[in-house]
Amino acid sequence: MEDLSIQNVNLEVLENMERHKTKGFISSRALVVRRGAPFAVSMQLGGRLFNPKVDSLRIKIMLGSLDKDIFITFSKKISSSRWKAFMDPKDLNLQNPTIYISSPASASVGRYRFQLCVFSQGGKRSCGFGKFTLLCNPWCSEDAVYIPFEDQREEYVESDSGLLFMGTAKNVVSRPWSFDQYEHGVLEACLNLLQVSPQHQKNRRRDYLNRSNPVYIGRVVSAMINSEDDRGVLKGNWSNNFKKGVHPSAWTGSGDILKQWAQSGYSPVKYGQCWVFAAVMCTVLRVLGIPCRVITNFNSAHDTNDNLVIEEYYSETGQKMKRSNDSIWNFHVWVEGWMARQDLGAEMNGWQVLDPTPQERSGGVFCCGPAPVKAIKNRLIELRYDVPFVYAEVNADVHTIILSQGKVLSMSKDTERVGSLICTKAVGFPRMQNVTSDYKFIKKLRLLIRVISWTGFLHVYSGISSKGVLVFLNLDKTPVAGEPVRFTVQVVNKDSVTKTIKVHVNAQAKEYNNSPSDTFWENHGVVQLAPMEVKSLQQEISPAQYEDVVGDDMINLAVVVEDMNSEERVLASEEFNIASPELIIEVADELSIALNKEHVAMVTFTNPFSHPVTGVLTVAGAGLIQGKLQVQQHITFIPGMVGMKMLQASLSFTNIRSTIRGFKMLSVRSV
Repeated sequence: MEDLSIQNVNLEVLENMERHKTKGFISSRALVVRRGAPFAVSMQLGGRLFNPKVDSLRIKIMLGSLDKDIFITFSKKISSSRWKAFMDPKDLNLQNPTIYISSPASASVGRYRFQLCVFSQGGKRSCGFGKFTLLCNPWCSEDAVYIPFEDQREEYVESDSGLLFMGTAKNVVSRPWSFDQYEHGVLEACLNLLQVSPQHQKNRRRDYLNRSNPVYIGRVVSAMINSEDDRGVLKGNWSNNFKKGVHPSAWTGSGDILKQWAQSGYSPVKYGQCWVFAAVMCTVLRVLGIPCRVITNFNSAHDTNDNLVIEEYYSETGQKMKRSNDSIWNFHVWVEGWMARQDLGAEMNGWQVLDPTPQERSGGVFCCGPAPVKAIKNRLIELRYDVPFVYAEVNADVHTIILSQGKVLSMSKDTERVGSLICTKAVGFPRMQNVTSDYKFIKKLRLLIRVISWTGFLHVYSGISSKGVLVFLNLDKTPVAGEPVRFTVQVVNKDSVTKTIKVHVNAQAKEYNNSPSDTFWENHGVVQLAPMEVKSLQQEISPAQYEDVVGDDMINLAVVVEDMNSEERVLASEEFNIASPELIIEVADELSIALNKEHVAMVTFTNPFSHPVTGVLTVAGAGLIQGKLQVQQHITFIPGMVGMKMLQASLSFTNIRSTIRGFKMLSVRSV
């Protein structure tokens, strides 16, 4: 009788990846499966047929130096807590038997090897070998990352595009982003990120064991996205000098960043800011199978002295000054990962804040989280990890102080500005979802002071009151590029005596995370107010005055009024962004977009600025276009993946500091 031998091992890649919701990773040319669910491996035997009565099969599963020997049985009963391998006795092919391998729902994430051996009479052995990548499984109810609704799994795990939200709470700007998890080389880069981490380099065996826990994985990834302590992915830069790298605003997706990092031998990619750090982390977590979404916190506090108070200082003429290490970012971007918190109890399961932007150290390393969102809302600051820091980001009070030659002239307190809007992309739709109530108990609406003006109309404003004078600052409408910024200063005399009031109005450009630069526009005057009089002052900043200064930055607008008799001073301020026009993308036959067929799109733009502009138009789209294209107006593209895909375009101007964007969602069919 001929010896029984394994001549070939077939990983059944297409069938397995279809069942495991990983077919998007097919470009990796490797078997990618999810834990807690069986996958099939078939053998081609030589010599003779397999005889279950005298022959046996055994498989060794290996992850680094960890290994597990498993006897292959004929029992289809699998366990969510241990490795199992079996053959189906009702479908047994003795020439080419199929083995089903099932991992525990808590198996470690990583690249596995296996050795499959057949033993015949007399102890003779023949072996075959294979490899597979194992990811978390949000479809498995025993997995710590299980999320119960299919539309959420599609959005937070499978979707390779999305929207990031920037600007200000009153004028939110949506920015398209390609997460690119299915682009060639991205899966490998994300797995290599775990291998390059200090935890793995220090103790590989312990790291492999800990990778069963998404809490541990999230913490490792949070540290590895920035490069402050390790060979991380991105170098942060908030200096305004980006000559040695790429301006953070120029990135359109995660794929270019992750692939550049891997191809460079794991040297940090230059440069990132908060939304880039967060978007890249979202890609890595989705690749590893952890549901993830990008979160924007508008008016985000960075409280350096842990007193839950942010101090802002103004001069007596309304110029904002840098006098404190504390700061408020107009927006800050982090991610949430969905996972069970077995270390804290089931009541803390669900969304966890993870922030890869290097701000403060946690456990000696620049990382943040996972912090349970429920713990942040209920101020359970003793729970792991970094709950006090995130709590302050969404809840700190703001003290606004007017100074003159170091002397405090006036101080006011705002308890509602920080964390005024917290949002993410809605499930299944290209729009914003407000999640503020997940993070904080919504207080009563801010006190609105209603004033009957001399015109007789009812105005509703929020402002700052003082003993004898009120001042309000109100934008007449959302500022739009190419149009004047029009606003109204309203001064109210609360007393029964005539007042002479100095009015100082000041405008400064500022980046979203910094104090303002020098004043670029100001106006000063004196008004007389009769007893109990309300006076409205119409103000205007022309496009020529702000276009070359502001670009994509914000404007800090402040008014200080001074009662010349009492020397009492009152301030009102507003920070806002200028709304840019969107690029318009039109696609011929957009309801008939088919896989592997050529299609044509056209990008149009109407110049709103007060002078001619020049720029570079770039188009990208995960699953639609390989890489990026620098184009004129017409684009040809050939979709490489089915499903809902995003075609995005950006126009970077060369003569003003501004970039405008647009996107279009396209449904790609297989036929």
